[in-house]
Amino acid sequence: MKARSLLAGMAVAVAAVFSLPGVAAASAEPTGVQPNIVGGTNATEVYSFMASLQSGSGSHSCGGSLIKANWVVTAKHCGQPAQVRVGTTNRTSGGTVARVTQRIAHPSADLALLKLGTSVGQAPIAIAAQSGANGTATRIIGWGQTCPTRGGCGAPIALQQLDTSIVADNRCSGINGPSEICTNNPGGNKGACYGDSGGPQVKKVNGVWQLIGATSRAGNNSSTCATGPSIYVDVPYFASWIASNTR
Repeated sequence: MKARSLLAGMAVAVAAVFSLPGVAAASAEPTGVQPNIVGGTNATEVYSFMASLQSGSGSHSCGGSLIKANWVVTAKHCGQPAQVRVGTTNRTSGGTVARVTQRIAHPSADLALLKLGTSVGQAPIAIAAQSGANGTATRIIGWGQTCPTRGGCGAPIALQQLDTSIVADNRCSGINGPSEICTNNPGGNKGACYGDSGGPQVKKVNGVWQLIGATSRAGNNSSTCATGPSIYVDVPYFASWIASNTR
């Protein structure tokens, strides 16, 4: 288990370092990292739990993870989308589209729950018992900008993935160690970028993907993607809060 002191308070400073170009903030809350994946590859499988947060016209803004048939977990700074598309590697087609009818934001963490107006048939992902120790192999998944310079390219249609790992908290600036994960940028040039906030960080447990993180922000306060590790909200840390709000 990743070493963490059980600090009672948490203040998430969601910097505007990775705000998504061309997408208005969906709420009055600050707009923060909305990364996608630089240096990844097209998804090698259909992730049934992968969600694209969208406007009513289908424009992608953030990622999310289906954790129950009618609940998605994402980043708080993503606001409330009109709909989500779940369970496809193409953000414009396939899977299931469901309207979002309610949003529950965590009072202090960069985490939110989205209730869907209808249950979807895709299989949700289980939340892991713990995120894992430093060195734990993980995978990040998302759509959007695949070049590191802000506004340098558009979002890909095909879902991207990147294998990475958990690294020491001191690699990430401004991280809250007990409730956030510092995630490596392999080779110093691969990682999260504009358009993937709220999207999943997963690890395999007995051959099955389990959810450990939701993309939050850059770990080095740079507007150029993948130049340092990224910060993910530690979803297992908030498992009790999630369970109590998704009954």
